[in-house]
Amino acid sequence: MAVKIKLKRLGKIRSPHYRIVVADSRTRRDGRAIEEIGLYQPVQNPSLIQVDSERVQYWLGVGAQPTEPVLAILKKTGDWQKFKGEPAPAPLLVAEPKADKRALFEAAAKESADEPKGEAITPKAKKAEKKADEAAEAEAATESTES
Repeated sequence: MAVKIKLKRLGKIRSPHYRIVVADSRTRRDGRAIEEIGLYQPVQNPSLIQVDSERVQYWLGVGAQPTEPVLAILKKTGDWQKFKGEPAPAPLLVAEPKADKRALFEAAAKESADEPKGEAITPKAKKAEKKADEAAEAEAATESTES
């Protein structure tokens, strides 16, 4: 029986998620698998790649052949180089953990509590002041032209 390490597609139409599986080469893409050995989520930035290295080494050792996309993933994780006895590549990028929303809210609340509680000037008051200033300028201009 020919065994392949391939991707099993999951997810919605434009949101693919894959599982890295070991399956008979004659099974369909999303068909029955012998074992699941990893995850691949290309939509995230950076892509999420989780591989059970020990199981990958076992399956490669007993003759399982990776498909081209899986081979590229295994080269990025360093499992292929480990199997071939070559030097390991640079480590993968890891997404930064998201900030806690509650902590962000509490920090914003503390900042707003320190602000002074002065009088607010409404836009109407500003307009009235501008009109008064313009009227005073106009009167001064008319007085200077009359004298």
